[in-house]
Amino acid sequence: MTVKNEENEGNFNTEEAEYSDLYPSRKKSQNKVSTWFDKITFNKERESYQKLRCEINVFQCMKNSPLMKLLLGALKSSGCEVELGRHISCEVCDEVVTGGYDPETNQIIICQNTANSRNRVHSTLSHEMIHMFDYCRNKLDLQNLNHLACTEIRAANQCHCSFLGAWIQGTASPFNIKKAHQNCVIDKAVRSVIAITNISKEEATEAVMQVFNKCYNDLEPIGRRLRRNSLDMEKAYYDGMYYGYIN
Repeated sequence: MTVKNEENEGNFNTEEAEYSDLYPSRKKSQNKVSTWFDKITFNKERESYQKLRCEINVFQCMKNSPLMKLLLGALKSSGCEVELGRHISCEVCDEVVTGGYDPETNQIIICQNTANSRNRVHSTLSHEMIHMFDYCRNKLDLQNLNHLACTEIRAANQCHCSFLGAWIQGTASPFNIKKAHQNCVIDKAVRSVIAITNISKEEATEAVMQVFNKCYNDLEPIGRRLRRNSLDMEKAYYDGMYYGYIN
């Protein structure tokens, strides 16, 4: 799961929400009826525009980003080739998230109403594709708290948590620079576990810390921790050729 504004927002509340409430389009019993308010506010037209913008951003990210090409290649080499129309879905979500991964359908959800820029779509895609990779290669079981904590650690570790973002979020200072990245990863993973499972912060923290060392040091398939405003994505892409991810 990708929590909205994960680089610069530290507070959100999902304690009263079920996981399915975050992705209302996924509810099997949903049969949305247009109301007069929807009509006078052009809600359907706005959602159609958001969906089109989201799908264009997804396509452009997949076409142009070396990181997306690397992740697509890693999934393909693991026997899980991605088809954009089948495996990536732009949908309306709760305001607290920008994306998610649905193992039942093996689909990545991009929240068209909150992932409203190409950069945010790219960030969400990279995070959720780590989950998809774990589901493909490592037989990820999101009902297993250790599995869930591990994949959230790996996604935050490889795709997020720059020092600047950690500073803004409050998990770094001049006095703990050495552990700033680890603290950010722990915080991000704990918040995602809480959002998905609705357990307490203490329980989520315990689950994350139980598997932290092992999962923090597992850098597959990117092979490095990406730094903001660097050439790390390009370097990871070229390194992928040595592992059979890029032909």
